[in-house]
This record gives sequence, structure tokens and C-alpha cells, in this order.
Amino acid sequence: MTSTKTHPVILASASPRRRDLLTAAGVNFDVIPSTLPEPTHRVASSPEQWAQSLAYFKARAVAEAHPERIVLGADTVCALGDEILGKAANATHARAILRKLSGTRHAVVTGVALCGPEGRRLIASQTTGVQMTPMSDADIDAYIESGEWVGKAGAYAI
Repeated sequence: MTSTKTHPVILASASPRRRDLLTAAGVNFDVIPSTLPEPTHRVASSPEQWAQSLAYFKARAVAEAHPERIVLGADTVCALGDEILGKAANATHARAILRKLSGTRHAVVTGVALCGPEGRRLIASQTTGVQMTPMSDADIDAYIESGEWVGKAGAYAI
């Protein structure tokens, strides 16, 4: 949804779901995805802090190039206790994540960050508890085959 006309808000994400949410809310925005690589090691003490940190660093990376604009960054993580389960690297990894989550109650945490002119920022997160029913290997294989897990924290979408 990149526009030739500049809107006050930039979404620092390529996520179709985040675009849909902003559009449904009536927000006029441009999309400039952050090119920040996913971290390879944990730098925050809790899943909430981790999700907030990722959202902030994405927003800040785009805001540095557009200091006059409001930039929204967001990131979602799945947490089983204090273990953070991010996006699966491949189908084998997705299968392992889903086996680990099968039959558990876990948290899905979305961090959001707004970076604005003059260094202003707002950072928050929302946590949702999810009870996943037990999944058989056949259930997991069918889900992996669907491709729904690609690019999703915890290797699933709800």
C-alpha cells in the first residue's frame, strides 16, 4: 500500500495482516519495511521486553531515514514460559516448535513502537494467552503442508 502521496504514518513492516489492521482502522499510511535482520540471540529478560525491543528497533531504523514522520513498528513472539519461540526457519523447525506447543497454554506477545519527530517514542505490548489443543503428528504434518506457519511467531496463525 505504498502511496505516491505522503501520509503522516509509516508502517515499518511488510506484514499483510498489519496492513489490513491499519486499513480497517482507517489509518492513512505508507509502507516502508524495516530491513533490520532478526536478532540471533536474546537481548531482553522477558518475552514482553523482547517483543517491545524488536518493535522499537524496527521503527527506529525506518524513523532515522524519515525523522519528520510517525513510524509504527511491531513484532510478535510466542513464549512458552520464558522460552521465546520466534519464526520457524524451515519446515523441520516449524514441526519442532508445533510439537513443543501442542497441548500447552502459552503466550503470544505483540510489541508495538511509535517513533515520531523530535525523538518522541511510545512503546507497549499486549499479551494473549493461548491454549493449544494436543496435535498429532498427522495434524502437524497437514498444517506444515498448508504453509500457514511461514513467517509466523510460534509457527502458527490464529
